[in-house]
Order: sequence, then structure tokens, then C-alpha cells
Amino acid sequence: MKIAFVGGGNMAAALIAGLLRAGRPAADLFVVEIDGERCAQLQRQFGIAAATAPDARLQEAGALVLAVKPQSMREACAAARPHIGRPLVVSVAAGIRSVDIARWLGTGAIVRTMPNTPALIGRGVTGMAATAQVEGAGRELAESVLRAVGDVVWFDDEDQLDAVTAVSGSGPAYVFYFIEALARAGTELGLTEGQARQLAVQTFAGAAQLAADSSEPLQTLRQRVTSKGGTTAAALSWLESNAVEARIVEAVHAAHRRAREMGEEFGRQ
Repeated sequence: MKIAFVGGGNMAAALIAGLLRAGRPAADLFVVEIDGERCAQLQRQFGIAAATAPDARLQEAGALVLAVKPQSMREACAAARPHIGRPLVVSVAAGIRSVDIARWLGTGAIVRTMPNTPALIGRGVTGMAATAQVEGAGRELAESVLRAVGDVVWFDDEDQLDAVTAVSGSGPAYVFYFIEALARAGTELGLTEGQARQLAVQTFAGAAQLAADSSEPLQTLRQRVTSKGGTTAAALSWLESNAVEARIVEAVHAAHRRAREMGEEFGRQ
């Protein structure tokens, strides 16, 4: 099964690298990247076929991965459409609905996905939803592509991917924001920038792994760190009195509203 990529940015590169690590032959992969320098770089880095414009090789692809920026999707689909057969289409673009991809590309077998940037190190998580035209084998194929860079979560309703975008798609930025704040506090308390960064990053990484490895509620894990009258209790009390949890939830809701707006905006093209 040959897999073609339209777009050769960071997410496409992560998927290609993951597929190769999983044993997919380089000869099975093809990428279209309009930037000539980037196109040549992908050829050198992965030993795969690449082109700066869609051509007849797309006809051979059983799966077509759309990995371009949302604002470039309609143009990319128009360029690819004359060259494709009847592939399974896998989109990794935020905000672009399957119905619009189908309209631009002329095919309805689409799996829309929302990965996140930890995919770059094989630790991503991807939300996935398939149109009715995608059968079991197609779902398995799409899952194999995204599992190459991390975990996957399937949804029956494509509209839920807007929530996925708000929680996990944008989520790494929230995490970095928190780590930045934790490291800043460390420097204000007299640590060097290097010391503060290491402590903040490793604390977050370790706590996240602890949560991943535990079946207990997150609240229970938090309570175990919190001794009555202790330092952690003082910090959490301040966070609660200033409604920080509520502000975080509101921020995610803001991202969710924007995800819906983007879908409507791109759908009018």
C-alpha cells in the first residue's frame, strides 16, 4: 500500500519518520512539497520520492495524507484532484471539515484527524473521525498512519474534533505556558534559569507520566501531594481562591469556539 503526502511540513515529516520506524518501506512513501528546498531535504532525510507538484504518482496511492496548512487546503486539493484515483484521504489539518475536503477533492472516503505537536517525538495523541464511506479496512489504515506518532482516540461524531482541537491540539501550548510560569517563579526565588527550567520541565514530565501510569483519579493523585497546612496546600489554596481552574476551562472553551469558527470560515471558500 503506497501512501502519498500532500504537504511536507513538520507533521508530515513526523508521520513519515514514524512510518519508517514502524517498518514501512521508503519505496511506499511519496510526498508533494511545493517548496523546492524543503522537498529536496525530505528526499535526503528519508530516502523517499518527492516532487514539488502533484503528478501521476498520486494515482498509485491507496492513502492520501493532506498535511498542508488550513488556509492552503482548498488550493492543494484542487492541484491534487486531477492526479488521484480513489484513495483513502487522511487530513491532519485543523478546522477543515470532511464535507469541504470532499467537495474540493471529489471523494468522500475521508478520515479527519487532529494530532498534536508531541507527535514530533512519537508521543502525540490524535483524535480521529471517519465519514460513512470509510469501511473497517480504511479505518485500520488511517489508524496505522497516526499510531506511528503516538496514541489515537476515535470519535463517532466529527463535530467532537473541535473539542479535541481545543483540549489536545492546542494543549501543548497550555503546558508550555504553565512550565514557563513555573520556571519564572523559580528564577524569582533565586534559581538560575537553567536550574529553574530543568526543575519545571522534569516535574511536569514526571507528573504527567505518573498520571499516565495510574488508573486513579487525577484528584487523588493531587491530594497525595497535598499535606494539610503544608506548602502545596498553600499554593493550591491561592489557585482556588483566584479561580485559576475556572480560567483554564474558559480558555479551552475559547479555543473550542475558534475551532468552530475556523471550520465555518474555510467552509465558505
